[in-house]
Amino acid sequence: MREVGTISPTGATAPNGSAGSSADERQAPKEPSNPAADWSAAEAPILTNAVQLTFGRDWVRAGENYIDPPGKRVLFQGVPQPEAGKAPDDHYAMVLADLVTGTDGKPALANSWIISPKGSANTCGWFDPKDPNRIIFATTLVAPTASNSPGYQRGTGRYRWSFPPEMRIVSLDLKGRTKGSEIVPADLKTLVGDGTAYVAEGNLSPDGRHLIYCSLATGQGDLYSLDLETGETTPLVREPGYDGGPFFSPDSSRICFRSDRTGDGHLQLFVGDLDRTSDGRIRGVSRVHQLTMGDTVNWGPFWHPASTAMAYATSELGHQNYEVFLIDSARWTTAAGMPMQRDGSTKLRVTHAAGADVLPAFSADGKRMIWTSKRGPENTSQVWLADFALPTAFEAVRTEIVTVDPQPSKEGAAAPVRTP
Repeated sequence: MREVGTISPTGATAPNGSAGSSADERQAPKEPSNPAADWSAAEAPILTNAVQLTFGRDWVRAGENYIDPPGKRVLFQGVPQPEAGKAPDDHYAMVLADLVTGTDGKPALANSWIISPKGSANTCGWFDPKDPNRIIFATTLVAPTASNSPGYQRGTGRYRWSFPPEMRIVSLDLKGRTKGSEIVPADLKTLVGDGTAYVAEGNLSPDGRHLIYCSLATGQGDLYSLDLETGETTPLVREPGYDGGPFFSPDSSRICFRSDRTGDGHLQLFVGDLDRTSDGRIRGVSRVHQLTMGDTVNWGPFWHPASTAMAYATSELGHQNYEVFLIDSARWTTAAGMPMQRDGSTKLRVTHAAGADVLPAFSADGKRMIWTSKRGPENTSQVWLADFALPTAFEAVRTEIVTVDPQPSKEGAAAPVRTP
């Protein structure tokens, strides 16, 4: 789960004109004649062929979306449209759908299957990178005790997320199951969480061995790693404030996450190196570095699989118009052995539509970006997909292993680091 507890509209406002324009020009911006054409042109050549995958006719809202490694399925959370005369569910269901080519030749979703128990609250889905039949996600199993509904609260202009203590991370084995069949709590295997404190925001390492996640057991958001081979749990980040939304780098050498540890009501992005023992067990995080600064909310970081770029959502243009940006996250050593670092040195805007564009993720080959957007005519959060071209401002991944920090960590050897 990469959502944020509360996002309030108190940050920077979107600029009305470019630098150097007159006051009259800033006060009278030109009305776009075709908004869709305008954002399409502005986003090219990074994003092209953007298509909407979920629609208001089926989903009250949908989002937090991921493509499986082969590029054939999409996992997202959604609130289905209710039967006539009934109210929609308060909480998201976990949904698995096939990614197909429609009759118009464009990408589309088919065979949407709710894979979470009826009445439960769900978030943070992920595909097992080694087992195509295994899905992990966070669920309450049954209806949560928390009554507040997640999502955008129109009356307050805030985005809220509920943190039910029943939330835990589970796995679902799809092998032998009929597509579309009902999933009940007994079908799910609990990986971490006992129903006494919110546990979610899980992400599996590329080799499938480690699960990193967020827990509120201490009353704040802390990050942990669970070794699925040994069953050992290791604390990773326990700084004051809410640290959440962790993801492994493509080579498993680092993690990214977002945090409100600054205590100023904003969220910033952080990256850190993973320290491991000689047999590959994660022992901690070192060299934690802050990527973003300023009076903004930055969240939902996700690494591009083949470059130094990391995508994320930010309020840099205003809390009523979150946009997706790219930021650099590279570290390497020079031929002379001097450590070099470009974390946060390059930043580039990706989306340009009115309304929120958030929760970006990439396909395994890095050629597609999937995200949550309100750019559609329904003005509801829905899943979008586009072809992605890496900007030249960001380097491709360097495949050689390089050592960035020669000093060993307190526990285990310092992790070898590739770029990013």
